[in-house]
This record gives sequence, structure tokens and C-alpha cells, in this order.
Amino acid sequence: MAKAKGNRIQVILECTEHKESGMAGTSRYISTKNRKNTPERLEIRKYNPILKRYTVHKEIK
Repeated sequence: MAKAKGNRIQVILECTEHKESGMAGTSRYISTKNRKNTPERLEIRKYNPILKRYTVHKEIK
């Protein structure tokens, strides 16, 4: 794995609505963020192909 350059780190975003619906599978995206500018967890609206709509994806550990 490549070394991280400065404060930019890779994060995994997981769908919150998909978890609650009880359907099989998961919707996850990989993104990057600047740890210095955004120390809190990310929340982004992304497309969930299983639910076929845009949903809130939150950063997981």
C-alpha cells in the first residue's frame, strides 16, 4: 500500500438507509479527505444501486 501524503487519508463511506432496510448486500464507496480540515466524519449523499436512489453515506472506521 502506498504511503499517505500529508494529511490526506482514504475513508470508506457506507449507506445508512441500506443497513436499516435489512436487504442483502452493502453500498460502499471509497473517498479521500483532508484530516486537518475535516476532523469529523463525512456524510455525503451518494447513489445506492441496490435501492436505486440517492441516500446518505457516512464514514465508517
